[in-house]
Amino acid sequence: MKTAISTDKAPAAIGPYSQAIEVNGMIYTSGVIPVVPSTGNIPDGIEAQAEQAIGNLAALLVEAGSSTEKVVKTTVFIKNMDDFAKVNEIYAKYFTGVYPARSCVEVARLPKDVLIEIEAVAIK
Repeated sequence: MKTAISTDKAPAAIGPYSQAIEVNGMIYTSGVIPVVPSTGNIPDGIEAQAEQAIGNLAALLVEAGSSTEKVVKTTVFIKNMDDFAKVNEIYAKYFTGVYPARSCVEVARLPKDVLIEIEAVAIK
């Protein structure tokens, strides 16, 4: 059985999908972008966008009964691989200890023309 998870502390889904799904004690998030949930604004620059996107992901995980400490895998999509080091600096603030497995890929375009999107799989 799968259960949809949603929170107003992360951007609302902008299509026919759930913010996250729980199945058998595992949380699978959709990609989370750096939209400020209360305003709909998108911060300028990769550092601010990375902070917002990962903060949004953290809020979604808490709503799901999990946390960044329980993440086992992330996928990070960035518009420019030259931003990799900057993204790593922000990422390391949220993911500590035993780091999750991770993929990071450069993509041509992301929803709302943001610079970063992140998704995760976590233990509840």
